[in-house]
Amino acid sequence: MQHRVLRLTSLAIAFAFASDAAAQAERGPDGAATTLDTVHVRGPDRPRTVDSLEAARARLDRRAGATALIDGESYRDRRIGTLADALGYAAGVFVQPRFGAEEARLSIRGSGLQRTFHGRGLELLQDGSPLNLADGGFDFQSVDPLAARYIEVYRGANALEYGAATLGGAIDFVSPTGYDTAPLTLRAETGAFGHRRGQLALAGVSGRADGYLSLGGAHQDGFRDHAAQENHRLFGNAGYRFGERLDGRIYLTHVDTRSALPGSLTLAEARREPTLAAPAALSQNQRRDYRLDRLAARLSWTPAADGELRLSAYYADKSLDHPIFQVLRQDSRDIGLDLRWRGEHRWLGRRNVIVAGLAWARGDIDDRRYFNLAGRAGAPSNRFDQRAINRKAYVEHQTWLTPAWTVALGAQALHAQRRSRDRLILGGRDESFDADYSGLSPKLGLRYLIDDGAQLYANLSRSLEPPSFGELSGGPGVTPVARQRATSAELGLRVNRAAVSLDLAAYRARLDGELLSLNDGQGNPLGTVNAGHTLHQGIELGLGWRIDEAWTVSANYLYNDFRFDGDRLYGDNELAGVARQLLRAEVRWSPSSRVYLAPNLEWTPQGTWIDHANSYRAPGYRLFGLRLGGRIATQWSWFADARNLGDRRWIASSNVIADARGQDGRNFLPGDGRAVYVGVEWRD
Repeated sequence: MQHRVLRLTSLAIAFAFASDAAAQAERGPDGAATTLDTVHVRGPDRPRTVDSLEAARARLDRRAGATALIDGESYRDRRIGTLADALGYAAGVFVQPRFGAEEARLSIRGSGLQRTFHGRGLELLQDGSPLNLADGGFDFQSVDPLAARYIEVYRGANALEYGAATLGGAIDFVSPTGYDTAPLTLRAETGAFGHRRGQLALAGVSGRADGYLSLGGAHQDGFRDHAAQENHRLFGNAGYRFGERLDGRIYLTHVDTRSALPGSLTLAEARREPTLAAPAALSQNQRRDYRLDRLAARLSWTPAADGELRLSAYYADKSLDHPIFQVLRQDSRDIGLDLRWRGEHRWLGRRNVIVAGLAWARGDIDDRRYFNLAGRAGAPSNRFDQRAINRKAYVEHQTWLTPAWTVALGAQALHAQRRSRDRLILGGRDESFDADYSGLSPKLGLRYLIDDGAQLYANLSRSLEPPSFGELSGGPGVTPVARQRATSAELGLRVNRAAVSLDLAAYRARLDGELLSLNDGQGNPLGTVNAGHTLHQGIELGLGWRIDEAWTVSANYLYNDFRFDGDRLYGDNELAGVARQLLRAEVRWSPSSRVYLAPNLEWTPQGTWIDHANSYRAPGYRLFGLRLGGRIATQWSWFADARNLGDRRWIASSNVIADARGQDGRNFLPGDGRAVYVGVEWRD
């Protein structure tokens, strides 16, 4: 409450001074008109380490490429159980949970197609610092959308500002500070399949210091057998203003998550009884449990009003216990630094903005593997001592050629090392390896400002993705692979007006050496290898339309055309894993703040190939839902969220394999049945 009181007090003082000055101006002590000196009244300044929502939106709108900003308030009126609940309406983002859990296929422009767990192909960030391990993999449970003030989405090479040059780009979850959220928030959710979720959040400002703390817990039994999930998470940050030009902030994260894995079913099993767990998932007690502790810090120095030097650092300690076909036990330590300059200046009478930085990250993994004895670790089967190191240098320069035209030129240089030492040599075969990956990823962008609320943009870029240890040594044996490269072009329109917001982009990327799981000409699995040429192209559309004061429409549409390009074995086949089309849409009726009604639709009109040979596919689906809720008085809000009203049996996701040979197999992950969730939130 303190910052609110200060603001109200400042307004009251300003009003009092203004009234007094007006009276004195009309008549001084001697009856003559008098003008007093101007009085400036200032409340507490925001820290420079974190942009406000408005400043972040303006910064993203100046990008010569596809970006999006998601207000953290926009999704609090529904159940928050997976990243799809927060990112489902973000233009260009494909996110589909595996079985109602936080593990999902998260992809932008076809990045990381094979992964429905432990993602890759994207840079996942927390307050500008990577959540990815140094080898590129990331865990979905390491973020909590309820503990984010807003989410920034940079599609493709538009994430260069954060040193990301992957095909997909970056997603940054930005935490609230003590300045921009309620001092106390309490939230509770409950509903189908044993879903329970709660959050306690505290925030405040005291002099030059501010802080925020979120404590969250969630549990669900799951729609399917052997699908229970339990998460306990703490996110906190504290900032201090050392002076007019120097700000600091520290971040603390603790995650303890336990997930039973129900495994994949055949399509026939999923249609007959989708609640079943796969026999192997039960007999091997397949799970994914881990603990994460992470400490990060940021120091921001503004030597001038138009420039900022920012130093970020983080340390992460993670322990994983993962019984699958074998028991994986991994302890990882990651450390990283990023030094970034962002400045604005005028040169030859033109406005210029430059972002330049250096980033370094190192991760060490003790990877121990055991035979799976009903979920318990048996005899050792393998052990690796692994190290990943990344070094990046990046720069991007924007120049305003005219008030309407802006050109952006940037590049990232990357050198990545992957080193693995075999500590348990079996059969006389030493699987140690050293691999280096280097490259330069340039970008050229152009932006045209139609007016204050509309702009066109276009850009051409290159991307580079070194393989993670999951591609190199994640299977039964080591499969050395090269880097994945892509050349991408995009053309887009961005509109932000009072009644309409529109994010429309068309893109085409040509990939060399895409990391895919393929077969040889005899049908034998090769593991993850570098494919030949592949194409990723499509359309991304995000729409928000306020028809009038009571009616709004929201939609996210994706058209995905991902395919081989003249492959020797697969020809021009489509790549498996992502539906060709996906539509999420909602119509909301809210005659007042006390009530709203929002029917919604999720629709995949065509099936999704599960294999690159295009011999078998998951069927399309159409799901209807309904949300209602509102505000009670000033502090209370409530919601009811009904999903899959028709109780359809549908496939949420699938494995990605090389060739199913036209046969049904255990490759399908059924989605949740009909469900109703309710929640309340109280803020002071």
